Formats: sequence, structure tokens, C-alpha cells
Amino acid sequence: MKHVIFDLGGVLIDWDPALAFADVFTDRAAAEAWMERIGFPAWNRLQDGGRSFAAGLAAARAEHGDAARHLEGYLAGFPLTIEKTIPGSWEIAEALLARNVALYAITNWAAETWPHALELHPRLGSLFADIVVSGQVGALKPAPAIFRLLMDRNGLLPADCIFVDDSPANVEGARALGMDGIHFTDAEALGAELARRGLF
Repeated sequence: MKHVIFDLGGVLIDWDPALAFADVFTDRAAAEAWMERIGFPAWNRLQDGGRSFAAGLAAARAEHGDAARHLEGYLAGFPLTIEKTIPGSWEIAEALLARNVALYAITNWAAETWPHALELHPRLGSLFADIVVSGQVGALKPAPAIFRLLMDRNGLLPADCIFVDDSPANVEGARALGMDGIHFTDAEALGAELARRGLF
């Protein structure tokens, strides 16, 4: 029996971080330019790795001074960034569950913003048998530790798992441990890949 492990952001949930700062900047271009200037992707990855929001703010202010002040509103604005879903992906997950395929998830997601995901998308709590959240466990994809943690917590073997992620690096990380990996581009292509494996 094969198990399917989903990434969440970019596969099921459309994450658009610029929306968290919509009340500060007059347009998206200005928000994105500021995010690039302060190195938002690298800052956020450390948050996903388990750094507290308070520590993240302090680090940003130490490096960028007053330019980092807009990050103070990120937690409050975060729900706006994850309101939308990826078209068709939830339906695929529901169909797999209806076929008695066990579903799991591994997500690079900060511990302090994770409750917003459960509130806005409550089906997460019942769709998946287990969700490993990087910010809660202090490990990030594509490092082997986070994949092994899911395996160990649920008694799974890599050879029995199919991992779906929109990041090629994360897919390769899963494959390196012996899992089958699918690089997610859209729901139609995912459905075709799962059908080719006899699951959809």
C-alpha cells in the first residue's frame, strides 16, 4: 500500500506573503521591493526552522535597522497570505482519501503562524493522519531529518511513500531517502502522475 505525503504551501495552499504588508505599501511592486531589500525569503526560512517571531524581529532590526519595522505586522497580517487554495489540489487529496490512501504532510511553516492555517483550512486536521511542521520540530526540508521524523512517528517505510512538493530540491531530498517523488506544477499534472502510479 502506497502512502502520499503532501507539501502544503504551493501545493494545497497558495501562500502570498506580500499580502501581509498590503496596509503598509500602496502597491505590490513596492511591497516586493521592500521584501527583497530586507531579504525576506532568508528571514522567513529561519522562522520556518523554528526561530521565534520575537527573535526574528530582533535579528532583522539588527541587520536592517528601521527598514525592518514593517515585519512587526507580519503575524497579524499573515492570515491574508494563505486565504486562497491551489485549484484542484484539495479535490485530489479528498479523492485519494476516499480510495483509502493514507495521507500525510510535511511543511516548512513557522510555529507561530501555523495556527492560522488550521483555522482558515480546518480540513487539514482531518485530511491528514499526521502533519510535520518544520517550525515545531526544528528541522527543514530538504534535510533528511524532517522526512525521517515523519517516517518514525508513523512507522512508515520510504519505499512505501510518494512525496509531492512544488520545490524540486525538496522532492530530491525525499528521493534521496528512497521515496518516490512528484514535482508539483498543477493539479492536472499531479492527477496524471498519481494515475500513472495506479492511485488516481
